[in-house]
Amino acid sequence: MADDLHFVIFPLMAQGHMIPMVDIARILAHRGATVTIVTTPVTAARFRPSLSRTKLDIKLLELPLPLAEVGLPEGSEDFDRIPSQEVKVKIFTALDLYEKPAEDLLRRLSPPPACIISDSIFHWTTNTARRLNIPRLVMLLALMPTIAVQDNVMDRMGSVSDRFVLSGLPDSLEFTKFKISGTAEAIPADEKLVRHRCREAEKGAHGIVVHSFEELEPEYVNEFAKAKSKKVWCVGPVSLCNKDSKDITDRGNKGAITEHDCLKWLDDREAGSVVYVGLGSLTRMSTEQAIEVALGLESTNQPFIWCIRTETEELKKWFSEQRFEERVSDRGLIVHGWAATIADTFAPAVGGFRNACGWNSILESVSAGVPMITWPHFADQFLNEMFVVEIRKIGVRVCDVESEIGLMVTKDDVRIAVECLMDDGEEGKARRKRVGELAEMAKKAMEEGGSSYLNVSSLIEDVRDWDRKNGNSEVVPAAV
Repeated sequence: MADDLHFVIFPLMAQGHMIPMVDIARILAHRGATVTIVTTPVTAARFRPSLSRTKLDIKLLELPLPLAEVGLPEGSEDFDRIPSQEVKVKIFTALDLYEKPAEDLLRRLSPPPACIISDSIFHWTTNTARRLNIPRLVMLLALMPTIAVQDNVMDRMGSVSDRFVLSGLPDSLEFTKFKISGTAEAIPADEKLVRHRCREAEKGAHGIVVHSFEELEPEYVNEFAKAKSKKVWCVGPVSLCNKDSKDITDRGNKGAITEHDCLKWLDDREAGSVVYVGLGSLTRMSTEQAIEVALGLESTNQPFIWCIRTETEELKKWFSEQRFEERVSDRGLIVHGWAATIADTFAPAVGGFRNACGWNSILESVSAGVPMITWPHFADQFLNEMFVVEIRKIGVRVCDVESEIGLMVTKDDVRIAVECLMDDGEEGKARRKRVGELAEMAKKAMEEGGSSYLNVSSLIEDVRDWDRKNGNSEVVPAAV
């Protein structure tokens, strides 16, 4: 038990980071720890409903970003809605200004913090933890992409399409600069500087917490621990800590359809027959691309749920003029807005999940034993796709997106990918068998005695040992 420890968590203000970090807070609190989550008012408002119902010792503290100082309007700290690279860089600058008020806040907490767990973007928490004489643990979403993106590796590459093999990886994989960087554009100097600071701060951190489970990527866990020369704890899939469906659906943005209505629709479908189509919290789709997806789904005659998070006026007009929802009403449910992916993928009727290859979505799909259609768009999603399709062989590419930068996925691409994924032939059966086996491993990992459960125990003991040896007797006074 961790009833004598206080963990402070700094999550990046984005759905894909907040959700697993809040789940980690629940896991630690279930073990008896006091947990404080520090985030902005806008982000806190999304997660307060689910946390307010719990009897666990989890506090949600609001700490506004100094947006005005960097030229941003109030309320714009949400990474899910960044309109441009310029705004992104300004938020990075605001996050750097977070350091002093965050440290002042931590010094006032009672009981005093015993450990900081923070996203890599909060690089300054390594120095904050050092001044408070407590360990800082870096939170990472996955290992395979992290290992692939080695220090300065992109600076040694040629064009975005040149193919090469990185040495030192457990699997012999063919990479391109495009896949590693996640973009065809040059990375701005300001963002390169942020990445460098994050890497340097990681070197000074005490250890690394990974949202994964050892059985999913065992070779990468071992290689990563050796490369970093520090402790690595895989603690996932953390979503499995949510036993109450209300806790699941309340995580993050408010849904456009209730869990009851969605599950009621799924209950009327045969087991494994439905394709769930979602593209994550950050992906935006053009009207032309959305129409291709619509026509592709219609041409498959396969039952589907399609979550369209953002819609243009042109797309709404097309839906209306074409009477598309009426045309597919016998087998298609279109959700106009946010939907709680995890609640739907747990439903027996779902037999395929089409996503943008965010790591949380991949773990949700694996945990549910559901194979994937992969469609990456940016950042580490291309590396995640390689892991799903080439290493674990539990997914099907919608197409080779990087073969032509900015490629439009056609309705035929959509149809072929759906038919391939849902095929009942030998290849399809083998794919479903593999993901089903991983699902069992994921559940066992989170159960008492499982690898992730034991890693949480090890993490708690490590922090307790630090606290016993160091205490707070050598806390460095705050800078004036």
